[in-house]
Amino acid sequence: MEHVIEVGSEAGLYAAYRTDLVRFATALVGSADAADVVSDAVLSLLKSGQLREADEPRALMYRAVVARANSMHRSVFRRRTRERRFAQSVMVEDPELRPDVVEAVIGLSPQQRACVYLMYWEDLSVRDVAKRLDLGEGTVKRYLARARARLREVLDD
Repeated sequence: MEHVIEVGSEAGLYAAYRTDLVRFATALVGSADAADVVSDAVLSLLKSGQLREADEPRALMYRAVVARANSMHRSVFRRRTRERRFAQSVMVEDPELRPDVVEAVIGLSPQQRACVYLMYWEDLSVRDVAKRLDLGEGTVKRYLARARARLREVLDD
């Protein structure tokens, strides 16, 4: 879904992509922290001036969200609490999701989870996932292969 954006408008960029970024961040850190991750990531880009100068502002914002999510995951206690809340909210919102699958996806690294979310929940191609995250297609394929292997390992037990 492409948005019409006022050229040079950082507020316009944020307004155009905020909903997609929050949805993306929700897959990475859970619904309780998603809006904060997006706000922190975009605020950091605004303060640094990088957003204004970016050739691909959307990709830059997605990368910033992934980076902010990674830093949040460095704390084991906070990570476990956040993931538990995320699993509960997903199961309440979509009763068709199997709890064991939700738990398995939560156990993936943020990069793997980002690729899995965009590929399977947003139904993007490998090429589009790579573009959205500003990664090489090979990198996306590697994250997806590792994620699938990990999910098979966890779910086959």
